[in-house]
Formats: sequence, C-alpha cells, structure tokens
Amino acid sequence: MSYQSINPYNGELVESFVEHTDQQLDTSIATAAVCYDAWRKLSFAERAGIVSKAAGIMRERAEELARPMTLEMGKLFAESVGEVMLSADILDYYATHAERFLAPEQLTPSSGEAVVESAPLGRR
Repeated sequence: MSYQSINPYNGELVESFVEHTDQQLDTSIATAAVCYDAWRKLSFAERAGIVSKAAGIMRERAEELARPMTLEMGKLFAESVGEVMLSADILDYYATHAERFLAPEQLTPSSGEAVVESAPLGRR
C-alpha cells in the first residue's frame, strides 16, 4: 500500500510514497541507533553548533521548506514560511538553553539527598 499526499485546496495528488519493507525499517532503526550513539558523545557546545546551523539552513531555505506545508496542509504560503521561521527560532532557543535545561537539579528533601537528572534512553 502506498501513502498519498493530496493537496487539500484542489484534491490533486501531490506525491505517492511506497511503504517501507521490513528490511528498510530495520535499516532505519539501526541507523538511528548509530546516530544516537554518536550524538550522545558530543558536548553541549558541539550539539548547539549543529542545531544552530540547522536553524540557519531553515531560514535560508524557508520558502523551499514552506512549499510542502502549503501543498499538503492547505496553509497560506506566508503562514508556512512563518512556521518554518518559528521552528528555526525554537531550534536556536534550545541550542542556547539546552545545557541549562538538562543540567542535574539538586533537590532539598526533608531527609536524604535527591537529584533529578535527564538521561536519554536512545531511540524508542
């Protein structure tokens, strides 16, 4: 079975996508595992650089990235461009603040010690 993208404005077929085989899915999952293992070894500064670069690319290619939203979701083009720009802003926000957001948080319980830590579990 293929998946289809239909333009909601005129009902025309935008594109068809063939369903992945089990082997293709297994390969994608294995690739995600390799990428996760590499990503988790990067420092926050290295990750922030990559995420900021992605935000910059999104801004440079905003119109190109907005077209599928307009075709597939029926958004006005200006709204689609705005969504791309907002998404780039969100990437920059997390590139700037992720290290602080994910830092261990020391709690002060009435007895004992407690720390809240954010630990990624990998691809799931």
